[in-house]
Amino acid sequence: MEVLDWIILVGTLFFIVAYGVWKTKGSHSVEDYVRGGSDAKWWTIGLSVMATQASAITFLSTPGQAFHDGMGFVQFYFGLPLAMVVICLVFVPMYHKLNVFTAYELLEKRFDLKTRTLTAILFLIQRGLAAGITIFAPSIILSAVLGWDLRTLNILIGILVIIYTVSGGTKAVSVTHKQQMFVIMVGMFFTFFFILGSLPISMGEALKIAGASGKLDILDFNFDAQNRYTFWSGITGGFFLMLSYFGTDQSQVQRYLSGKSVRESQLGLIFNGILKVPMQFFILLVGVMVFVYYQYNTSPLNFNPAANEAVLSSDLSEDYKVLQNGHEELEAEKRLAQNAYSKALRLKDYDAIEQAKISMLSINEREYSNRNAAKAMIQEAEPNAETNDKDYVFIHFILNNLPMGLVGLLLAVILSAAMSSTASELNALGTITALDLYKRNKTGELTEKHYVWATKGFTLIWGIIAILIACVANLFDNLIQLVNIIGSIFYGNILGVFLLAFFFKGIKGNAVFVAAILTQIIIFVLYFAWIFPYESGEEKLGYLWLNAIGCALVVILSLLFELFDNLLRKPPIKT
Repeated sequence: MEVLDWIILVGTLFFIVAYGVWKTKGSHSVEDYVRGGSDAKWWTIGLSVMATQASAITFLSTPGQAFHDGMGFVQFYFGLPLAMVVICLVFVPMYHKLNVFTAYELLEKRFDLKTRTLTAILFLIQRGLAAGITIFAPSIILSAVLGWDLRTLNILIGILVIIYTVSGGTKAVSVTHKQQMFVIMVGMFFTFFFILGSLPISMGEALKIAGASGKLDILDFNFDAQNRYTFWSGITGGFFLMLSYFGTDQSQVQRYLSGKSVRESQLGLIFNGILKVPMQFFILLVGVMVFVYYQYNTSPLNFNPAANEAVLSSDLSEDYKVLQNGHEELEAEKRLAQNAYSKALRLKDYDAIEQAKISMLSINEREYSNRNAAKAMIQEAEPNAETNDKDYVFIHFILNNLPMGLVGLLLAVILSAAMSSTASELNALGTITALDLYKRNKTGELTEKHYVWATKGFTLIWGIIAILIACVANLFDNLIQLVNIIGSIFYGNILGVFLLAFFFKGIKGNAVFVAAILTQIIIFVLYFAWIFPYESGEEKLGYLWLNAIGCALVVILSLLFELFDNLLRKPPIKT
């Protein structure tokens, strides 16, 4: 990194933290600290909602996902717009009508304290884990690629977020999200156009090359439940995941509870629903363009530099160098095939086009096989090395190909995204702990100032916990999938409880409480029996389906338990 990169990186992060602290000083009441004074406009809400979901994992993992597997991941978001409509029509008016500070406060009003406490605890578990991962994600990548100390990075990112989140609460999170989203999108657009300018072909030809390699296969209407990302899993499992995440997750609910009115909150969510899928499509497209870029430029056999270093310093070094030589030969063949395909396209020679396409696919398959052989060799040389390099693709491209200045901007994008999502999570974790657990179970009347300081204290504690989780976390198959898997394990159950509160007036708290506990146990069993033991993409059940199963299961069990309870209470018929 050059001096200009450091200036842009440090200057961007310092401005965001300082602006967040300065803009939100003086929050003296729970209303100000937790709901930001309830005066946020719709565009602030919309950008804050987007920034909360768009973590560093989005900008590190998603391009790598597209590089390896193409655009199919966008189907994961197909249920989001429909979920936004349901939340605007049902959840938002209810939250505003009851004037709640947290989503789970509504459950006590409808059921009882133990149901509120249970769902709050489930949220704290899954969101606390996710907060650690959103810190760990950029740290592990930057540590491996830049050589920075991993724990130092975890602590640095955590402290930066803690400073303005503890200081200003919800308003600090919301106002900084606008700056962070601006930095993020500017950086991604610059990268996209830089790639286009670096290619020896037009954008149309680049897309055709990507399409010929299977990277633009967006829609999959296969009904196979084992496939993670299909049209059907997106609009069913994805819908339930998004409905639960945006409708019941305090990190998102707190964003639109700060709205000036029901209408402002609804407009903010619709804004997110309209723009989120195109944004994810664009980020995936950047990953596809990185794939096309490496069809004409040199790429490493494995994008994780630490993994390469581990095998090259082992007894398998010579064997690995043979694979590297084979990879270089494949790259030379690949460039010739790309040129032949581009030439055939310009001449509109359809026989030559098909022949070149067959040649490209053959080379890609051989390259894929070669990369898998390299992963196996790395694993043999160093069992603890991370061989899956999806999360390293984009950061490798940034550091080795972008011009001075743009490198600093993209690193600022990654760290800004990490800060934006982590800030929302810590804000929500502190609020839930203070209001749903501490305040609700504490006897005696205390001042507003006490609960503001309690919320700040719990936010600080959760910030420290998130840093500790980040320091002991291990890299998964793909970080963006890991976050979604954690959410899928818990979200369906929580969503089902809320749907029972909204639409099943005859169901009481005891039935819901028992059903929720039993459902969570069943979901854990399903995950560890049908998903966790299997390799990526080979599960007996795609993890997105856990959202629909959990939601349906808690509703059905609650209805059965309530029916059984009514039968027991019903007096015997006299004869």
